[in-house]
Amino acid sequence: MTDQAVDPDGAERTAHPAREDRFLGRARELKELRADIERAGLDTLSGRKAPRARVLLIAGRPGSGRTSLAEELVRQVAGRYPDGVLRARLSEPGGTPVPVEQAARDLLGALELPAPAGAAEDDLAAALRTALAGRRMLLLLDDAAGAEQVDALLPDAPDCLVVAVSGGPLTGIADVRPCTLGGLDTKSAVELLTGYAGSVRVTVDPRSAESLVEACQGHPAALVLAGGWLAARPQAAVSDLTKRLHTDAGADGTPLSRVFRLVYDQLPGPAARILRLLCLAPAGLADPHTASALAGCSVDAARTTLDDLVAVGLLRALHTPLPQYEVPGCLHPLLRALAETQERPAELQLARARMLERTVRLLQSCRAITETDSPQAREKLSGLPPALRFPTPRAAADWLRIRRPALLASARLAVADGELDTLARRLMSQLVRALAAHVGTQAAAPDLYGLHGLVLDVAERRGLPREKAAALLNLGDLDAQTGRTREALVRYRAALDAGREANDPYATGRAMESVGGAYQELGDHDRAADWFGRALAERLARGEHPEAARLYGRIGTAHTYAGRYGEALRNWRAALAGYRRSGDVAASARALSEIARVQEYAGRPEESLRTCQEAVEWARRAEDARLQAALQLRLADTLDRLGDPASARLHRAAAERMLDEEPPEEDARPEHDANACEIRSVPSED
Repeated sequence: MTDQAVDPDGAERTAHPAREDRFLGRARELKELRADIERAGLDTLSGRKAPRARVLLIAGRPGSGRTSLAEELVRQVAGRYPDGVLRARLSEPGGTPVPVEQAARDLLGALELPAPAGAAEDDLAAALRTALAGRRMLLLLDDAAGAEQVDALLPDAPDCLVVAVSGGPLTGIADVRPCTLGGLDTKSAVELLTGYAGSVRVTVDPRSAESLVEACQGHPAALVLAGGWLAARPQAAVSDLTKRLHTDAGADGTPLSRVFRLVYDQLPGPAARILRLLCLAPAGLADPHTASALAGCSVDAARTTLDDLVAVGLLRALHTPLPQYEVPGCLHPLLRALAETQERPAELQLARARMLERTVRLLQSCRAITETDSPQAREKLSGLPPALRFPTPRAAADWLRIRRPALLASARLAVADGELDTLARRLMSQLVRALAAHVGTQAAAPDLYGLHGLVLDVAERRGLPREKAAALLNLGDLDAQTGRTREALVRYRAALDAGREANDPYATGRAMESVGGAYQELGDHDRAADWFGRALAERLARGEHPEAARLYGRIGTAHTYAGRYGEALRNWRAALAGYRRSGDVAASARALSEIARVQEYAGRPEESLRTCQEAVEWARRAEDARLQAALQLRLADTLDRLGDPASARLHRAAAERMLDEEPPEEDARPEHDANACEIRSVPSED
């Protein structure tokens, strides 16, 4: 059976075992588009330099081959743009517009430029324009839902070119002439059919082939489905399909919908059900697990069916290391209509629930395989069916990377549904933990920011103050990490209110401390010390002495910054006493180091020297060579000020030896704060 690769919106690219994908037809359109690149714009005609990139618009219905034409144009002219090609898809297969913030973030990521978590849409769009200034790049913006999306991403760089693909004109963008697509010319359309049905059947009955093209109105996606129908039936003549379509010519709908009905009606019942339920696949992306969960069949049966659907042009197999399939955008509304008419609402909701539950269990397995030292994790893994286990941590990481767009879309859809909030909360909890385990919270911060925002939506909708407090704390942490301290302060204060409403001492204490940290970052050290003191009172009331010792240290730091050295010393000594009671040698060494620093600031170098010597001994006991070396250098500076350069040289030499002997740090994933990524009060399966 001939394989075929259908463009995301049903383009006229075909694949055959014996040849590479080929582009067919559209010679006139390509000529016009290439000429449009050279055309003088309105600014040039007016004697002004063009302020922005030229925009070429390819407009057509889904399935008209618009994306395929855009890709062919990009292939032909890419050599003129030495800084490369960027691509962004601006709508999901179901028609949902992709937020400009997400598109800009993805484009900045392709340029390997930072895109801070939680940054506003305008800031990201401005960062993208700045990044493209002075470059000569080509941008392909596929499936634009409106002019606003394209305008926000348009570079202020006249040497760049933007190729936009849309369903219609982009009103509001100046000097854009759309290239509107109709059907393929007869010769190209017949050649497309030949790639599926084989040359013999077309050659022996060319009139039927031309008649079939006419019945499909040259629509590429309709021709792909017609070719898939013929490829699946080697004994059928082209005239057989032509007669069927002419018989159905009076029926309502487009040529694509009529050919689709014909192909769909010939599917076995189980395959037809899987196909129509794929309209529920998040972001239009499915894998065998998705199809298996939606239809309630085995994973192997689902994969076989998905491959069969690819063979008749109803799905597109993506070129990824793991099996993954895309629902063509032009078929999505047809599948959704079938699902709504042939499945009861309760069945559709049950299918969604099965899919989310399967995703939760896969995420559990994905994370648990990174915790092989944990007996609980090993027990959890052994209790999962073999189909849900990953053979290695690398395999789990690859699955998470490849399925990331679908997983994030699953979370968004689950929250938007509103009827599956318990599953949605479990899904987001496991997705946050899997991202933290495999990617690290710093690298995954943009995704985590969106997920914590969704948790907040559910918590507010359901009146769950504990979950609301946790989400606000997590969002505040991400704001603080990216320098948006005032925004973080607002989040932390709201988290404090939610924690008090939930009577959650953990959230309340953590929020108080975080408010203090935000004030300290803003330079308001008096308020910082006050809020750290409130958090300290909470810890002491609950007998949490190690945490209390840490807070004494934070209060001491705030007083140090404010120049209140007496208060700073009292609090650091209280911290030191707490660390010694708990037996934390390393923390005791660091506390002594800070006491020595404050004594030095206070103009008491002899006391600082003695304290620093004591700190060196504690750092040696803690086997912290880096801290020991830093303290030796501080000792050297103090001895210089006290007029003992010979002893200072000895301490500097000792510090240099320790640093030379220290092994280089291992290249590991970014560490993460367990508190910062945890979604509390969500039922845990671990």
